[in-house]
Amino acid sequence: MEPTTAKNLTAHLATLPADRRKEFVAVRKLVKGKMPKGYREVYRQGMAVWEIPLAKYPDTYNGQPLCYAALAAQKHHLSLYLMGAYSDPAQTAAIKAAFKEEGKRLDMGKSCIRFRKAEDLALKAIGRSIASIPPGRYIARYELIMKKRR
Repeated sequence: MEPTTAKNLTAHLATLPADRRKEFVAVRKLVKGKMPKGYREVYRQGMAVWEIPLAKYPDTYNGQPLCYAALAAQKHHLSLYLMGAYSDPAQTAAIKAAFKEEGKRLDMGKSCIRFRKAEDLALKAIGRSIASIPPGRYIARYELIMKKRR
């Protein structure tokens, strides 16, 4: 991730080159528009993060709010972290299929999709993925995963 001393997202965006800021803002707009009610957007660790506040769900493995999605400006690309898709193989498969169907190259890690421009993404599939998991369902999935690990 690009090192930053910014204290908030507005200050962080001001440090990005105009072309990268434009792409970041475009994808952030999509994420915010599709985000189910109950998630909170914050600036954490140099990223825009959508999370479940500790006041709503404090029982996390690390004592931090439960992250659902995040958007980061890395040194040479942008990264969109989709924890909902990461925890659901069917959603991961749907995203992969959408990229293939649209003829787009998917550069995906376990929870992140790396890209340079918003147009590199299968935006409709990503929007569907984000919109599909309200906080209560995400918490239930998280608890099931954590129970299996114990």
